[in-house]
Amino acid sequence: MEKWLKAPNPAKTQHLDLMMDLAVVFSSLNVVALVGLLYMYARIVLRSRALYPAGMMIFAVLLLLQNILTAYSYLAMTTLFGDAVLPYLASISILEFGGLVTLTRLSL
Repeated sequence: MEKWLKAPNPAKTQHLDLMMDLAVVFSSLNVVALVGLLYMYARIVLRSRALYPAGMMIFAVLLLLQNILTAYSYLAMTTLFGDAVLPYLASISILEFGGLVTLTRLSL
């Protein structure tokens, strides 16, 4: 029972707060990258009427909505996430950002 009554380790709490902050920051950066991609694909569609960029616009909109919801849920439900899951949430957001940067670079 004493295990449950111990005070939290401040260093561990600070580390977990950093992980949640990283997840929120990179989810927000994903939103910015997706808005840029959406703008780029919309310009291509308006100029060429091509179907592939139109499909990529749908993909970007859906991923944009998912990232907005993710960033909001990270902020609104921070206290509900367990300590063990925070590094995974941050990693997912960071990896997704890397993928979006690569997609943006390839689309230019």
